[in-house]
Amino acid sequence: MISPADLFAALDRIDIDFYAGVPDSLLKSFCAYVEDHAEAGRHVITANEGNAVALATGYHLATGRVGAVYLQNSGLGNTVNPLTSLTDAEVYSIPMCLIVGWRGEPGVADEPQHIKQGRITPTQLELLDIPYWEVHADTDLDAMMPEVAQALRERMAPVALLVRKNAFAAHKSQRQQLAFGTLSREDALRCLLESGETSDILVSTTGKTSRELFELRKARGESPRDFLTVGGMGHTASIALGVALGQTSRRVVCLDGDGSSLMHLGAWPVIGSLKPKNLVHVLLNNAAHESVGGQPTVGDQVDFERVARSCGYTGYFRAETVEEIASVWPSLRNLDGPILFEIRIKTGSRDDLGRPTSTPIQNKEAFMRHVRGDAE
Repeated sequence: MISPADLFAALDRIDIDFYAGVPDSLLKSFCAYVEDHAEAGRHVITANEGNAVALATGYHLATGRVGAVYLQNSGLGNTVNPLTSLTDAEVYSIPMCLIVGWRGEPGVADEPQHIKQGRITPTQLELLDIPYWEVHADTDLDAMMPEVAQALRERMAPVALLVRKNAFAAHKSQRQQLAFGTLSREDALRCLLESGETSDILVSTTGKTSRELFELRKARGESPRDFLTVGGMGHTASIALGVALGQTSRRVVCLDGDGSSLMHLGAWPVIGSLKPKNLVHVLLNNAAHESVGGQPTVGDQVDFERVARSCGYTGYFRAETVEEIASVWPSLRNLDGPILFEIRIKTGSRDDLGRPTSTPIQNKEAFMRHVRGDAE
């Protein structure tokens, strides 16, 4: 396997000294090494992947140097606009090195939401006119990196490293884990289900939130009924808004995360402007991208109450214990939304946490039956 230190050093040798991106599970060891060793101000975990491309663009404009942008291949969609309308050789001609985790690589077992993305990733890069090098456990960096450097010099446009599964040796971050909350996410979700109504319509965000919700329903002996947003990170609130506008007689609960909300925070003022009375936006905030390695977000630095109120939300509540959730949750039924309910939680989950056993299509159909009010 490739040592993260070796890739970091190889990139430094071709004068790449700035990193920006959104964490990915295939890149977590490399990202952890960057977090530990990049100079202050030379590593930024951005809200979304397009932000990272723009950030590397600005760094190049200011310094003439090349930045690296890391991301999961599912985030390529967020980069298409800046890659085609800013950095492309036919526009501003901005060199940068994309480091892309290849989830759903053909022939490698993965989750349903990654299969198509994995299949089309090489074609996407080709369509964007971005030359790429596959990186795997036996890649010879000494042979590859001079080619990458030459392409950056000659093209003055983005290139990419497409990182396959298990390419990197393990590296554990030296940073201290943020102690933001004491409540587990699973306990918070359990309390919400116990205190909620069977008629509630739940839309849950990608990652461990949906995995835990699925298992809690199963443990309660309840049939599947929630929309599990296993892909499309950052869009959970907009999906929930669409459901709330389409089903105004039922309470719609958006189970969101801090990383997801921050990725597309522009959804909030749209929600606030439309004033859906039946929408409760639950923000499970652990200030971390936990599902892909626990890298920090800025969720601990944001005053979400002020953000929500300035966006037009009608109310804000916060809880940090099961008792506080149980006290607040039932009372929200009598209030007009949109309401933000921030629940501060800690990172961590059960070692034996599974994944949904239903397919995305089965999940969608079960959810739509629940929305229609069909018998469970």
